[in-house]
Amino acid sequence: MKWQGRRESSNVEDRRGVSGGMRAGGLGIGGLVLLLAVSYFTGQNPADLLSGLDQSGISTGGEQPAGPPIDDEASKFLKVVLADTEEVWATVFQEQEQRYEPPTLVLFNGATQSACGVGQAAMGPFYCPADRQVYFDTLFFQELDQRFGAPGDFAQAYVVAHEVGHHIQTLTGVSERVSAAQQRASKAEANALSVRQELQADCYSGVWGHCAARRGLVETNDVEERLRAAAAIGDDRLQREAQGRVSLESFTHGSSAQRVEWFRRGLEGGRMDACDTFQR
Repeated sequence: MKWQGRRESSNVEDRRGVSGGMRAGGLGIGGLVLLLAVSYFTGQNPADLLSGLDQSGISTGGEQPAGPPIDDEASKFLKVVLADTEEVWATVFQEQEQRYEPPTLVLFNGATQSACGVGQAAMGPFYCPADRQVYFDTLFFQELDQRFGAPGDFAQAYVVAHEVGHHIQTLTGVSERVSAAQQRASKAEANALSVRQELQADCYSGVWGHCAARRGLVETNDVEERLRAAAAIGDDRLQREAQGRVSLESFTHGSSAQRVEWFRRGLEGGRMDACDTFQR
């Protein structure tokens, strides 16, 4: 990606370097892994589960004021990508005679508090609709490369664009409608709704990719990086690695093929109306 020297977003809160932050008192690495496994196979928000443990093992300890922002390569990259999503979605919303309200990107190390509960680095990047913020531990880039075999800055940018896609769903009311429907649904039906919501966020990341290409941000091999990232984090691949088998009814994000397909739809269509996963 041709991101160096481009505008950086100011909608960023850097909590890295916060002292006296959160700690998993008594939970331990094994407990955290178990917690994440429960989240993965039940479809529950890991932040909600971690928040529920505040009374029985998670100690927030109180965050102290952060030091000066860390002006490193990773944070600069994230700020540029966030700025580009702001410009793309402001244009898209303006075409619909609406005003786009961008999210805030929160950078953290280890753990931090969100309006959705305690966010842990092990959860990966996440979006909290309650405070309309995207949470990102920059060490996730190493995980994306080393564990999932999806290196490259466009693959990393896709993750940011996907989380911003969830913000779009909050602004359009999709998140609220899905949450209400899930409360009335069976577990399998709730998971199916989650898959549709995640695939729509994938498609919205494709819409951003389409616009980014037109703006000269995307290079020739960037799309293949994104497709590798999508194929790497499908429910089928992750379940096969974790338990040796695939359980369709417990999917919460979609298969690798589905994630690739819906990203392509957004990338080729370049419009929000190409991303109606709830009618297909």
